[in-house]
Amino acid sequence: MANVSVYNMEGNEVGTLELNDAVFGVEVNEHLVHLAVVAQLANKRQGTQKAKTRSEVSGGGRKPWRQKGTGHARQGSTRAPQWKGGGVVFAPTPRDYTIRLNKKEKRAALKSALTSRVQENKFIVVEELKFNEIKTKNFKNVLNNLKVNKALVVLSESDENAVLSARNIADVKTAQVGTINVYDILKYNTVVASKAAVASIEEVYA
Repeated sequence: MANVSVYNMEGNEVGTLELNDAVFGVEVNEHLVHLAVVAQLANKRQGTQKAKTRSEVSGGGRKPWRQKGTGHARQGSTRAPQWKGGGVVFAPTPRDYTIRLNKKEKRAALKSALTSRVQENKFIVVEELKFNEIKTKNFKNVLNNLKVNKALVVLSESDENAVLSARNIADVKTAQVGTINVYDILKYNTVVASKAAVASIEEVYA
């Protein structure tokens, strides 16, 4: 089992924590991780883009000039794509971009992402993350003490003071255990988790 240092909010090491290999020590499956990221980004797409084809724009009911004898190229409608106000060639239409992964694939990908962060020493455990007031400066100080920037901060439960204190810091995102995902774990340089959050992750995903 992997051991990681546990820090307090002042950045001092106060102990160690043994991580569960069933979650933080699996074999990293890069292909599954890639699939999970692609699926997540695809599922964010609204798919509501729309443009009109030549059959949908108004007008153009008659032939603009006779077929032969004018010197012009032959034209059948003023709503063909080459005309101003004409339809769009292969116009985009509303569609569903959803990509589905089964539960086992999602869990395996998440475990792989967490394991990779532990192996790269980019997984930091904090004894607790408690703030008495909503103050961005206090949260920033904690990150500075931990020598962290661009971090995903994982909380064991909803903590309004922590969430609102972190909201205005660029490149920092807070998430509860139930909402962490592969894309966010990989997007941010470091994962910072409270000791209680680590216990919850092991309970949910082990």
